[in-house]
Amino acid sequence: MEGMLTINNVWMMICTALVFFMHLGFALLEIGLTRQKNTINILFKNLFIITTGLLLYCLVGFNLMYPGEFNGFFGFAGFGLDSPMLNGGLDLSYNEGYSYWTDFLFQGMFAATAATIVSGAVAERMKLQSFFIFVILYVGIVYPIAGSWKWGGGFLDELGFYDFAGSTLVHSVGGWAALVAIWLLGARIGKFRDGKIYAFPGHNMAYATAGVIILWLGWFGFNGGSVLSADPAATSLVLVTTCLAAAAGGISSFLFSTFLYKNYDITMFLNGILGGLVGITAGADVMSPLDAILIGLIAGGIIVGGVALIDRLRLDDPVGAVTVHLICGIWGTLAVGIFGSLAGWDQFLYQLIGIGSYAAICLVGSFLIFYPLKLSIGLRVSSREETDGLDIHEHGMEAYPDFGLKQP
Repeated sequence: MEGMLTINNVWMMICTALVFFMHLGFALLEIGLTRQKNTINILFKNLFIITTGLLLYCLVGFNLMYPGEFNGFFGFAGFGLDSPMLNGGLDLSYNEGYSYWTDFLFQGMFAATAATIVSGAVAERMKLQSFFIFVILYVGIVYPIAGSWKWGGGFLDELGFYDFAGSTLVHSVGGWAALVAIWLLGARIGKFRDGKIYAFPGHNMAYATAGVIILWLGWFGFNGGSVLSADPAATSLVLVTTCLAAAAGGISSFLFSTFLYKNYDITMFLNGILGGLVGITAGADVMSPLDAILIGLIAGGIIVGGVALIDRLRLDDPVGAVTVHLICGIWGTLAVGIFGSLAGWDQFLYQLIGIGSYAAICLVGSFLIFYPLKLSIGLRVSSREETDGLDIHEHGMEAYPDFGLKQP
């Protein structure tokens, strides 16, 4: 037993490292798809999310999300982490697949991801201190309570709602908050004017592409680790379905956007890959390879339509976070009731109930955080700060300073 626990635990630690690596992918994607003058601001937010998210998850989040015996809606096992030691050694009775410490760290990486989704959506115009307060409250309280409803053995888990690795529990939880944020913030200056929509090209497509490839790699840990063991059959299937959905999503988005807009848009290609990954995450372990391809193909089409829809609603999402994480997260969650071994009308209904439940807590929770901030310290930087760039005004430096000798 100890030998298998060691093997399983090592796999889970590798997956934890891969999910941690995803934060670099998010950072590169966000700075690549936005303007140069806000690069440091975005990197600063991503560092804050990781550091603060882990500390909050240690102090309160882990025990909010996994409270043990509770009423199915809210429970709290206490502050901090309990020692998993027994008679001077590691308590092997905690879980047959991995240790207590590994469980905390793996789940803590997921918690930080939800806030990272919001970071990209509010890029280039949100006050840093307001974003900090949002992260503390959303990651520290809203995310773990919502997570307990399924992964903590709450009422949705008892109902039969299924979300293997977080199409809803992670991606839609971040996506709903992103939607509320961009609605309350408003669009960047010049995005919508004279009845037209103007694109703000990202300053570095190489960074954006590298970010997506890193995220794809990190999804091996995100989904592969959600097997919660190193079981060869289960992990192999999950990695195959994950990769096939990503590939199908990219191809589908590229073809749809080329047909509609008559150009080869790399940003659509990149977001199509991410849409496929988000779409397969809810049911990666119960889908066949063909199911995964179909889910990815539909997700790719959703990306193209979703980006256009967000623009038509006059909502400004610089990186497409709402489309990728919310809309494709909803699609992937519903897909569990349509494709794979769980497909059926009952399961489809359970998935709908789960989506509605998470929409409720996330919309209300994020609004109760953002709206008081808007009325008090404000959400948005001044017009001058936005025009000049947040790097200069909030950080006093540039991401790409000119080191050449300046002529007098």
